[in-house]
Order: sequence, then C-alpha cells, then structure tokens
Amino acid sequence: MRTIWWNSNNRTVQMIDQRLLPHRLELPEFADYRAVAAAIHNMTIRGAPAIGAAGAYAMALAALQSPAQTRDSLLIDLQAAKTVLDAARPTAVNLSWATQRLLDLAYHLVLPNMDDLRSALLAAAERLADEDVEINRRMGAFGAAVILDGANILHHCNTGSLAAVDYGTALGVVRAAVEQGKKVHVWVDETRPRLQGARLTAWELMQDGIPMTLIADNAAGHLMRTGKVDVVLFGADRVAANGDVANKVGSYSLAVLAQENGIPCYSVVPTSTVDLNLPSGDHIPIEERAADEVTHVGGVAVAPAQVPVLNLAFDVTPHRYLTGIMTEEGICYPPFTVSLRQAKEAAEARIRAARSRSRAARS
Repeated sequence: MRTIWWNSNNRTVQMIDQRLLPHRLELPEFADYRAVAAAIHNMTIRGAPAIGAAGAYAMALAALQSPAQTRDSLLIDLQAAKTVLDAARPTAVNLSWATQRLLDLAYHLVLPNMDDLRSALLAAAERLADEDVEINRRMGAFGAAVILDGANILHHCNTGSLAAVDYGTALGVVRAAVEQGKKVHVWVDETRPRLQGARLTAWELMQDGIPMTLIADNAAGHLMRTGKVDVVLFGADRVAANGDVANKVGSYSLAVLAQENGIPCYSVVPTSTVDLNLPSGDHIPIEERAADEVTHVGGVAVAPAQVPVLNLAFDVTPHRYLTGIMTEEGICYPPFTVSLRQAKEAAEARIRAARSRSRAARS
C-alpha cells in the first residue's frame, strides 16, 4: 500500500493517517486542498518526499475545485493554493518544490480547454508520485553498496514507505541491503517528541521482518562508544548547497557522536530535497511546533502545567559531520558544493530524457 494516492472513484486524495499508527490503520480522503494543507501541518502525512507528493496532489485538487473559466483566473487560484500549502511545513523543501512544479506546468501548458488543463495537472501529480517510488529504489541500490553484511545500523526518525510514496529513503537503503541478501540489524531511535521511530519505523521493520531493536534516543551514544553501531543513517527535509542537512531534531547530535567514534554517517535524500539556492544550513527555516507535543505523550501530561517549552521540529547537521549524502544519482562526497550540484543536474537530465521518451512513444 502506498502512503498517498489519488482515488479516481470520488476524485479525492487518500492517505494513511500516520498519527494513528501502529494501533489503527485509517485512510482519510480529502476533496479540498486546504484540508490537505491541514493534514500536512498536523502530520497526518509526514516525511519530505510524502508531503511533496501531497502538495502536488493538493495543487491538482485546487485546479479541480477552482471555478475559473479562463487560464489566467486558474493561475491566480493555483498561486493562492501554493501559498497556503507551502506554509504548512516550511522546513521541508520538497513541498514547495512540488507545488512549484505543478504551478510551472500550468503556466507553460497550452491546451484547448480548461478541463484538459485540469486533467494534465492531475496526471503530473500522478507522475511525481510514481517518480518518487523509482527514485527511492535507485537511492536504495546506491546506498546499499556501502552497507556491509552483518552491519548494525543506527536509524533516526522514520524514512520508510510512510515517509515517501513507497519504499523509503534511509530505510529504503536498509531494504535494498536486505534484498541483496545482507544480514543487518537496525537500532531504532524512538525519536522524541512525536516518536516516529517507536511508532512508525519499528512498525515498518517488524512488518518486513527486518531485525531491529528500539532504543531511547539518549542510548545512542553508549551504543556507538561500545562498538555496537557500524553506520548511522537518517533522511533530510532540506539540504543546503554546501551539504548542511536539516533533519528531525536529534540528527546533529548523532552525527557528532558518530564522528567522535569513527562511525560513518550518511544522510539519504532525493535530489528534490537539495536546495542549491541556500548557501548553508544557517539559512534553512526551522519549524517550531506546539508545546503539547513535548509536554504530553499519548495524551498524558508528563510535565508541569504551564511549563515553558521550545519545540524545534528540526536541527541542522553541518556538512563536516557527514561521510556522504546518498541520492538517486549516487553517493555525494565532499566537496558537496560540487557533488550535490552534479547530482541535481544529472537527476534533472534523466527526468527530461524519460519524459521525452514517453512523449515519443505516445506520438
């Protein structure tokens, strides 16, 4: 099952409600792009690639919802929808990347009527979702090459099928290694405050039968010092041009600990997460979320009432702590300013060539 998909029967976007896992599996439907924006913000759907797909589908919904009778009017409505959607999770660049991709298409397409334009936008959202699955499998194959047989992998947050349309980024590397016949074991950080590791990663690995052990976040350093970790993997929500990585808060600490203990540390990201417009991680906006995510666990208060809280959703890992950045075009190594740009250009060229072949096959 994919994390998100288009329900053609009733023309809605349908997704797994990740807030309810692992205890309940519910598949809410959304017929309004504003409702999709709310689902992104409240983390019904989460993970950079997944919310990119959600943003694309929401733009297609906005086109279907719009009463516009002219292309110019529709473009105004799409720009308004993009503004609402991009604000839902500002750190993850995949969201604004996907909404911009749909908006650019609407600007450049010349079609006979408005229904054809709306259909083309929906088809583009479907292509983006399909491409995400292919990209994740390519990333997994490249990344698995550095995972040794018998490796103990320390993983932070959730980067599996739930964080993407399917397969996953950093967990996709784990899956690919297993598919190659390698025996691996995964240490799963619980990932406070929303427990994406405990709730989602543990559930995914157990569903796949991949050996894993859940640990408290603050146990990771001890495991590294005592030789029980061979490699650290995590994803990213935005990567700056110099290789600085914004990911779920706690990633920076893991990367520093890994370097202190001589353990390789990789971020695993599609090139759509690479933002070459930002020179360094100092320019990445860091989302702050509600206090109750920290003060409550499963609805139960664990802190004094009215306690002051700073709830940062992400932190930035400076590139010097990363061994490499795994992408669908291969593993990028320092200098990241060069290798990330090359990977980004290669990915764009590959997608252009694939689209050209597809158009030629249809003609």
